[in-house]
Amino acid sequence: MTGMNARHDDAELKKELDATLHARRELGEEYESALVDSFLEKVEQRLDGAVDRRVRRRLAEQQMLVARGARSPQSADSWGERFGFGIVSLVLAIPLSAIGATQANLPGLLVAWGGIVGVNVVQAARTSPGLFARRGNRQESDWEE
Repeated sequence: MTGMNARHDDAELKKELDATLHARRELGEEYESALVDSFLEKVEQRLDGAVDRRVRRRLAEQQMLVARGARSPQSADSWGERFGFGIVSLVLAIPLSAIGATQANLPGLLVAWGGIVGVNVVQAARTSPGLFARRGNRQESDWEE
């Protein structure tokens, strides 16, 4: 909500509270729970409206980013995720190397490391789609002669 809308809603909510308290004084304690429930329902409706507006605004922002060609937030990988994947693959490389070398000597070791490198290349291609793009199709610049 913007500042003007928030102040307007706060003033309106204060009027609702004053009206509820005034009605409670006039009607007595026997209607207190109904008046409080009514007031809380109005507060809940205002909160729901504010949340709906925020969600709609956030969805519109994400749709604009996707429309402009940015990756969607769900597919965006953080640096920590990439770093963690690299660390895990290196940690797992130790036992895989040992197993490959003891079972098949040098060819086993090469197969194990080929798999490790392959998994990391696939992960890099998934997280950075432009990483392996061909650069040979460059357009000439006006600055080059």
